[in-house]
Amino acid sequence: MNQKRYDAICRYFRARPALLTLLRGCNQMCKVLIYAFYIGMCLFLLVTRDARLWRVLLVAAIIFWSGTALRAALNRPRPYEVMQIEPLIAREKRGKSFPSRHVFCSAAITMAAWYLTPAFGMVAAALTGLVSVCRVLGGIHWPQDVLFGLLYGGGLGWIGFFLLP
Repeated sequence: MNQKRYDAICRYFRARPALLTLLRGCNQMCKVLIYAFYIGMCLFLLVTRDARLWRVLLVAAIIFWSGTALRAALNRPRPYEVMQIEPLIAREKRGKSFPSRHVFCSAAITMAAWYLTPAFGMVAAALTGLVSVCRVLGGIHWPQDVLFGLLYGGGLGWIGFFLLP
């Protein structure tokens, strides 16, 4: 993503207020839904006394904390800091762009959902894909932030849910 490309994206969305509202709403709704989905999975596992609850909690926590530490250590600037733009999705936070925490957490939740049942995994994957696209189009993450977030959360989730005994 460069200044010229992002300016074109901004012009497109700002010329279509309904589409801009949709982008912002989709970003917010998908974030809320994926986290509610995770809480719902955990509550279901708790109520049914399913032993998989501990793995779902532990793997997600490891991915969250390690990814958060990685992004703090790298402290890469966000697109709106580098390109001096006003992002389509309101955000004022500085740095900590790489990897996208929303995306690596969503990818980890997707792997947890897939671990429980592939149907849940497909729903979570769709939400994760939407979150990823919204974060880039909104100007708050670079494409590599979300791509690495997908690989990080999804890869560690796959290892934690499907490779480890």
